[in-house]
Amino acid sequence: MSLARRIQIYLNEQREEMVTFLSRLVLAESPSTSPDAQALPLSILWEALDELDFAVQVVPGQETGGYLLANVKDAHGEHKARQLLLGHCDTVWPLGTLKQMPLIVQEDVVRGPGVFDMKGGLAQMIFALRALREVGETPAYDPAVLINTDEEIGSPESKPVILEQARQVERAFILEPALGRSGKLKTARKGVGRFEVIAHGRAAHAGLDPEKGVSAVLALSCLVQELDALNDPQKGISVNVGIIEGGLAANVIPPRCRAVVDVRASTKEDARLLEEAVLGLSPPMPDVRLEISGQFGRPPLEPNARNQALWHTAELLARELDITVEQGMAGGGSDGNYTSMHTATLDGLGAVGDGAHAMHEFISIDKMVERAALLALLLKTS
Repeated sequence: MSLARRIQIYLNEQREEMVTFLSRLVLAESPSTSPDAQALPLSILWEALDELDFAVQVVPGQETGGYLLANVKDAHGEHKARQLLLGHCDTVWPLGTLKQMPLIVQEDVVRGPGVFDMKGGLAQMIFALRALREVGETPAYDPAVLINTDEEIGSPESKPVILEQARQVERAFILEPALGRSGKLKTARKGVGRFEVIAHGRAAHAGLDPEKGVSAVLALSCLVQELDALNDPQKGISVNVGIIEGGLAANVIPPRCRAVVDVRASTKEDARLLEEAVLGLSPPMPDVRLEISGQFGRPPLEPNARNQALWHTAELLARELDITVEQGMAGGGSDGNYTSMHTATLDGLGAVGDGAHAMHEFISIDKMVERAALLALLLKTS
């Protein structure tokens, strides 16, 4: 009997156990902005990895819930090649969301806050590792597991350890949800940047002497048009002025106006040029001073040769499971954008469903079993 078939049989038998494990994670609400809430999902994962004979450590954060890092206890020396399993247990949902958005398991569907993004992927990871153990197979490279608690807010504290691990491994598998309801694997992601543009003008009474004032709101409105002109959908460049605030009162020429800008690009070169364009904005009128800050926080994940080689491996292994997978580009960023800087990366290996950051968030149980099997085969194949 083939390895693929043995893994499928085991995971199909574990279907209910997978749902139970996932339910425990979903019920452990863990918003990024509540560091203390991360302790419960991390403890659930710690317990599962310890049972799989991993040496597990949870590193506390300064302003976040920290991160979990695990390596196999019987690693063959410090120079043994490793592969990274990367995910996050934080969600965008505040504490108490379960009251309005309860955990529901019905036929092939599991619903609940964070089930798709990305606790389903964490459950698949645990059961892929269990499957290899139970069928008596050893991964091609020693697996390392990194679970952070700040991905949804840009991974401000975990970024250094992600980059450190990426430099040390042969490849990285990212357990973020798959792309779209067809479940495409993510072989490309846009880079994501955030900028703040502040226009400083001069206040004056809007009725008595408006000519003495310089409107920061008017200045910023001109800049918004310049920023919008940077959009280039065909090249995958998007620029969105998402927040504007300023002014003191209706009868005061506004001395200050602020904008927060989200920018995304598909290639490193386009990201560089876009960053230069935003930082290089000039005052649109006399007596206006600009204060501009920001950068690309996550670089693009590009479909380079090593990433595509890993994708083709996944495509071939999927055929052994009698399933079809496709590749695609995601507009949002993930920690895979960081690992791709240093090692072969395949993203979107998590749950298949829909509703990331939305009230209808759900996953398919059948697909969860399938994708856990695919991950197990990937871990086994060199």
